[in-house]
Amino acid sequence: MKKIENSFAVTGRICRDAEIHLFEIVKVAHFSIVVSRIGKINEEKTFVSSVMKVEAWSKMEDRYAFWILQKDVLITVEGYFKPEEWTDS
Repeated sequence: MKKIENSFAVTGRICRDAEIHLFEIVKVAHFSIVVSRIGKINEEKTFVSSVMKVEAWSKMEDRYAFWILQKDVLITVEGYFKPEEWTDS
């Protein structure tokens, strides 16, 4: 049986500067990236874009971990999808 892994890599541009929160031993950055692909509508090429929310964690001693997370920077994000449970009421 094939093993299923929850992992991905995506490249896009950061929408705005990251919001960074500091805790006792870690820090977390929240930001969004725009990812695009070329699609076709009635034989005409067009860009189809989506915005993805990203949450990145780092240890406090990694001083420069988030310095690049600024608007318009092209970045590749690797990680996993964090499923959120949904309860229909």
